[in-house]
Amino acid sequence: MSNARALRLRSLLFAPASRADVLAKLPRSNPDGVVIDLEDAVPADGKVAARENARKLGRELAVAHPDLAVYVRVNAVPTEWFAADVADACVPELAGIVVPKLESPDEVDAVAAALTAADLGSLHVVAGAETAAGVERAQAICRPPVAACYFGAEDFVADIGGVRTESNLEVLYARSRVVLAARITGVLAIDQVVPAFGDDARFLDDAAQGRALGYHGKLCIHPVQVPLANRAFSPSAEEVDRAQRLLAAYDAAVARGEAAIAFEGQMVDEPLARHARAVVQAAET
Repeated sequence: MSNARALRLRSLLFAPASRADVLAKLPRSNPDGVVIDLEDAVPADGKVAARENARKLGRELAVAHPDLAVYVRVNAVPTEWFAADVADACVPELAGIVVPKLESPDEVDAVAAALTAADLGSLHVVAGAETAAGVERAQAICRPPVAACYFGAEDFVADIGGVRTESNLEVLYARSRVVLAARITGVLAIDQVVPAFGDDARFLDDAAQGRALGYHGKLCIHPVQVPLANRAFSPSAEEVDRAQRLLAAYDAAVARGEAAIAFEGQMVDEPLARHARAVVQAAET
C-alpha cells in the first residue's frame, strides 16, 4: 500500500507498548488508527518486555477491530533496538509500522529490507519527519514502502535549537515542507502533536492550521484528542452542503459550455470545483 487514497487517518492515537492495560483500551475513543509505541514512551531497560506486549496486543487489536489501523512504532533505524523491534514486535496482522526520525532514502531502504527479512513485506510504513535532515529530505524519504508521513514538531524544534510556541511560526516552514513532499509523492500527511491534551481550543486551532496547510489527520497523545481530530479533519455538514450546491451549479454551467461561474459572491472555475469534489468525497469515506 503506497497511495494516500488507500488510507484514512484523521486520528492516530499513541500509547506506550509497556502499558498493556492502556493498549487494550485504545479503540474506545474510535480513532482511525492506533500506535503501540516502542520508542520515546519506553525506557531502554523496558524495550524487551514492551516488544512482547506489542506483538501480543498488536495482533489481538487488529483481529478484534478489523476496521482499526493498528501500528507499532519501532525505534529509529540507527539505534540498537530497531532490528529486534521489527523482528520481535511486529506481526502480519498490523496495518504497518511507524518509523521515527527517518533522515535518508537509505534508511527507508533499510526499513524495507528489515520488513522483508521478517516476512512482513505486506506492511506499509508511516515515516516520521522530525529532524532537520528528515524535513530537508522529506520528499526523498516518501518512497515505497512509505504510505504516510508525519511531521514531528517537538523533536524538530529540539533538533534545530529553536523555541516551541503556540503560534507555530517556528515550524511553519518545516510543517509546510513536509506536507508538500507528501502531496508530490502521493502519500498521506499527518500533522504534529499538541502536547497540552487538556486544552481543546488549542488542539482545534492547531488542527485547523494543519488542515489548512493540507494535512489529512493528527497525531494524538490522549484519547480525549481523538474526537477533536476526527471532527477537525472531516468536512462539516455546512461544507458538504455548499460543495454539493457549488458542483451542481458548476456542472450545469460546463454543460452549457461555460468554464467559470459566479457562485454566492465568488468566482468559481475548475480549481475550486476540484476542491469541492474533494470535500464531497471526504464526506463519503
